[in-house]
Amino acid sequence: MSHEKVLIVEDEENERSGLAELVSSWGYRAETACDGIDGLEKAAQWTPSIVVTDLKMPRMGGMELLERLAKQSQTMAVIMVTAQGSINSAVEAMRIGAYDYIPKPIDTNRLRTMLQNAATLVGSRPELETARRKLRDSDSLGELRGGSKKMQEIFRLIELVAPSTASVLITGASGTGKELVAKTIHQLSSRRERPFVAINCAAIPETLIESEIFGHEKGAFTGALERRTGCFELAEGGTILLDEIGEMPVGTQAKLLRVLEDRKLRRLGSKVETAVDVRVLAATNKVPEEAVASGELRSDLYYRLNVFNIHMPPLREHKEDIADLVQVLLDEMSEKHSRRVSAVSEAVMNLFTNYSWPGNVRELRNTIERAIIVCESGLIETRHLPPGFGHAPMRTGANDPDGVRLGVGTTVGEAEKMLILKTLESTNNNKTRAAEILGISLKTLHNKLKEYGTTPADGDSGKETPE
Repeated sequence: MSHEKVLIVEDEENERSGLAELVSSWGYRAETACDGIDGLEKAAQWTPSIVVTDLKMPRMGGMELLERLAKQSQTMAVIMVTAQGSINSAVEAMRIGAYDYIPKPIDTNRLRTMLQNAATLVGSRPELETARRKLRDSDSLGELRGGSKKMQEIFRLIELVAPSTASVLITGASGTGKELVAKTIHQLSSRRERPFVAINCAAIPETLIESEIFGHEKGAFTGALERRTGCFELAEGGTILLDEIGEMPVGTQAKLLRVLEDRKLRRLGSKVETAVDVRVLAATNKVPEEAVASGELRSDLYYRLNVFNIHMPPLREHKEDIADLVQVLLDEMSEKHSRRVSAVSEAVMNLFTNYSWPGNVRELRNTIERAIIVCESGLIETRHLPPGFGHAPMRTGANDPDGVRLGVGTTVGEAEKMLILKTLESTNNNKTRAAEILGISLKTLHNKLKEYGTTPADGDSGKETPE
């Protein structure tokens, strides 16, 4: 039974007293306030661990109360009660520093779980601060690196949202480090001792993805020889990352939305629902608004996931971080391959800083790893880089025979096809590499080639060309 103090701030007397009675029955010490001004005074006198406040109240609303409390205390967890559909207010509350939000009418089971998690967070604040200091130094946060303004802003956002339970949508091109962001959020949360489970929605066949996410019972379908625990249950108490959420079938998205709203799931073939306590993070290399407009991503799921957004910039937009990234990767890959390579030549660094890095940090990692493998000394030189490195795979000069030339009247669909096929040609039909350059998933590339009627017989053996 918890002895945490919970302050209920609500202008409706019946709701206020009812919530206080309910919270007290769960073992908390409850106090009430009739509006934001009263709540501010009670918080100063009574010093609660958790504040549950309504958004709209006379004299002072919940948002202003949150702002005042955030300035006064970094240890208080504030839960915002919002009207149904006021997602913008919820997002703003999370940005200011709310622990979480809950819509009206209040789901009491959800509120109880939220209070339990908030109490855990408050109790572990000193440990979380220690973990934050260990992860954070001047130019890094966990495995993320960067002293540039763009990366420092991302570090700030991660540190802001990590202690809450809010869903986070991480956007950015392939190879920018979206999964590292998700892992860091998990490491800086009160769930860090529980599992972190990542699932790539683009890598799982459409017929199996529901089973992977939600699990199934024995006999649920042909080949289901035993019960399978899905990713949500594997992540119980922890965090799940749904990578490439835009590749998830729309039907599965509808079922996911129900899990997010009800905090319950039903395994395939089961007649009962299972409660789950999992923080959901999602990532996509698509522009979410465009995916919603095209019907690839349900709008209601998008708004439910996009409580907080972190956008990872392409490497070409923060090239000042390349030198630090190179050193970190040199140390990491040298240890991995038992080599003693400690530096790159000035010529190599000049190539790196002038290159556009279409594959982003992942491409930089692959380039460093390849160079370390072939390097016979402690210094990486230009001869150790992939053949033709530094030359863009596509140029648009009028006299360039390898460029993509578009005439007036070319449709968007025709231009897209030309770009994809030319990129494949430039990578010797290495589809994985082409997908990275194009900033799309491998699954999307295969779908496009199928749409164009391109088959392995058209010049590809059906196997990826090794990098």
